[in-house]
Amino acid sequence: MRRVYVSGVGMVPFATPSRAEPYDAMAGSAVRAALSDAGIDVNQIQQAYAGFVYGDSTSGQRALYGVGMTGIPVVNVNNNCSTGSSALWLARQAVASGAADCVLAFGFEQMERGALTVKWPDRPSPFADFLELAAAQQGPSDAPFAAQLFGGAGAEYATTYGMDPEVFAMVSVKARQHARHNPFAVFRDPVTLEEVLASPSIFGPLTRLQCCPPTCGAAAAIVVSEEFARRHGMRTDVAISGQAMTTDQSDTFTDMISLVGYGMSRRAADAVYEQAGVSPEEIDVVELHDCFSTNEVLSYEALRLTPEGTAEKFVREGDNTYGGRVVTNPSGGLLSKGHPLGATGLAQCAELTWQLRGEADKRQVEGARLALQHNIGIGGAAVVTLYERVS
Repeated sequence: MRRVYVSGVGMVPFATPSRAEPYDAMAGSAVRAALSDAGIDVNQIQQAYAGFVYGDSTSGQRALYGVGMTGIPVVNVNNNCSTGSSALWLARQAVASGAADCVLAFGFEQMERGALTVKWPDRPSPFADFLELAAAQQGPSDAPFAAQLFGGAGAEYATTYGMDPEVFAMVSVKARQHARHNPFAVFRDPVTLEEVLASPSIFGPLTRLQCCPPTCGAAAAIVVSEEFARRHGMRTDVAISGQAMTTDQSDTFTDMISLVGYGMSRRAADAVYEQAGVSPEEIDVVELHDCFSTNEVLSYEALRLTPEGTAEKFVREGDNTYGGRVVTNPSGGLLSKGHPLGATGLAQCAELTWQLRGEADKRQVEGARLALQHNIGIGGAAVVTLYERVS
């Protein structure tokens, strides 16, 4: 397997559904930005993987044809909220295996207003078993189904470890503090802990300001082999040193914390640490899946950034932000940057690539050498990727 480099990234500012362009326009802009960043033409791309959740089957072709109709294979990818990272996982495999030398992964989403809903009620839902367990453990609810799952997991964690639920709200405050320096983020205005806690209750410990907003957007990455990069004068300063995708095992359906992907995340992270030969203590910066504030707290421990049961201390002592042990979601994360499902994983890739290049402006994590990306989708898939700055 060959080493794979991220030679170009691009994205568009994320927006609420009422203010966004159509998906093909957003995707086209993100792809053009990645091509410009890589210093190549669309004709040099050999394969493309297009990630989106809500759209007709060949929306990826529609989006890419506006940039150039080159005849290359275009594969459409849908893996719920981990769609963008799944597209990147496929692109990296193509280059690492030698099947291609220059591959585009891009993701986009044109979302509707409001909470996520089941789109196909006339057929079996992939969430049926998840919601059945949630109802059995915490009773039926009319709350949005994702909030039931992640809010329930947060409540279970707080009960298990005796944690004050205000710690979850502190994560939202931190997210806004980070996002204020991100021109691509939807919400950049700071919020106080009191404002987060006073916002409307959604489910369990979750209030509205602890839930990611419905968002539209697009992002892209170009991954290449070292030989291709050298031949075309492309950057090789950011390498993918480890990557793993996992899906659910039977232990998912045991409790609320497991139900929202804790086990998938732990197994993927452990595989990546082993591949790269690094420990969690060496990670400098992380973009993790904070679709809800509760999941950021769970993910600290799933990714081994702090031992199990110590997340409250980790948050209260500021170990999750600048000046602490590891900076989590310098972009503002899904909570503040936004969460266009198909684009999220590639937006995380872009942020971490800029961090390792030293191009993150006021968000810059000084001296960042190792960056971890974590992206999950219920139903389920978890993708964890480790990026390394190559001197």
